[in-house]
Amino acid sequence: MIKDNQKRLNRLHVLIDALVIAAAYIFSWYVTIGSGWFRAANEVLRPGIYMGALVIIVPVYLLLYTIFHLFTPKRVQGRRQELANICKANIIGLLLIGMVLYLGRKNPFANHFSSRLVVSFFAANVTAEALERNLIRICLRSIRSKGYNQKHVLLIGYSRAAESYIDRVKANPEWGYQIRGILDDHKARGENYRGVKVIGSTDNLKTILDMNLLDEIAITLSIRDYAGLEKMVAECEKSGVHTKFIPDYNRFIPTRPYTEDLQGLPVINIRHVPLNDLLNATMKRIMDLLGAVASLLLFSPVMIVTAVVIKLTSPGPVIYSQERVGLHNRPFKMYKFRSMEVQSPNQEKGQWTTPHDPRVTPVGKIIRSTSIDELPQLFNVLVGNMSLVGPRPERPFFVERFKEEIPRYMIKHQVRPGMTGWAQINGYRGDTSIEKRIEHDLYYIENWTLGLDFKILFLTVFKGFINKNAY
Repeated sequence: MIKDNQKRLNRLHVLIDALVIAAAYIFSWYVTIGSGWFRAANEVLRPGIYMGALVIIVPVYLLLYTIFHLFTPKRVQGRRQELANICKANIIGLLLIGMVLYLGRKNPFANHFSSRLVVSFFAANVTAEALERNLIRICLRSIRSKGYNQKHVLLIGYSRAAESYIDRVKANPEWGYQIRGILDDHKARGENYRGVKVIGSTDNLKTILDMNLLDEIAITLSIRDYAGLEKMVAECEKSGVHTKFIPDYNRFIPTRPYTEDLQGLPVINIRHVPLNDLLNATMKRIMDLLGAVASLLLFSPVMIVTAVVIKLTSPGPVIYSQERVGLHNRPFKMYKFRSMEVQSPNQEKGQWTTPHDPRVTPVGKIIRSTSIDELPQLFNVLVGNMSLVGPRPERPFFVERFKEEIPRYMIKHQVRPGMTGWAQINGYRGDTSIEKRIEHDLYYIENWTLGLDFKILFLTVFKGFINKNAY
């Protein structure tokens, strides 16, 4: 069964990792010291001393890999997550080695230990570990796609959750999941979904568990059958078979919820919003302040010239403010360079700009198409009404309309609105699909990282400034 295979694989994986760590270290020693190509005058330690350090380095790194779940069997773990964990473990290892050498600097061995070797080992080890794990992943997926090393799974309950689970398993044979059947009290024996048959009712669960042929149970009950959930969990736990629960809530919670522990009480949050975390929100705010100040300094000549040209070519104020809806549905005044003729609030309140709109001035057409009209929003960022990156804010009139027409539209107000966003760099700005825009906004809200913000800002330089949908 897969349980025994997994244990052997884990032991082999630890051994391979130990060999890779040692090989990366020896390679780094040879390149920086042993070959003599880059050896410095003060690197006088004997090779035996450097090799002796492996007695400590290898176990410490294996412990770090364990802490960062690099030996945990994850059949569907993404390459990016695994690479991120490899980098985290090696960064901690680099810091530990640096700390030991610093604290022991009075010791002649530590004082003469090559720092270039340590840095070279970090780079070589990250590269080697990533290559090794990708090779293992490729080998395992090849073996599993041919029908070997399979994990035998039984589903309890026919529901949308069961269908979704089967769809994903069928689409990814390299995962190595073999669904043996479904137990359900409402479907007739022999009915099937994509070749996975109903093999009995939930009353047959104990008999099947006693056969000891399963590696995993997935409880995929329909919500109407949750009354029997406690009994089924108890039966599965009693057998010792690993059990997981796939809730059937996709019909009314179409998102990625997450569970938190409230003093032993599991609480399912309908939507994961990383920016609700104080540390994440603080980091983003610091980035906003630094970015806004730097941008104001960088673009100040452009802003001054734009202000002068607007004043000379069109009567009215240089800066135009408009009410928008921001964080927590609170209205705020958003600033832009005026690109239209002056009009009454009632005229512009509920009307979008259209192609060849006569209200747009000649200068306005240029600054709108190049997004220069958005630059005063840097002051909104400084004040805290907006962020550099986030969903674009909308006028109250349209918010009231869209929240009735588009499901989940109001979720975008759980974070600060932005000058640019994930939807905008993917082409959804101006006169484009509101539904697609909201899909991209929700992706950003649920998957926020500082790295994603930097990516959006970087792509904005190439995709965001020139707006073909601006009129």
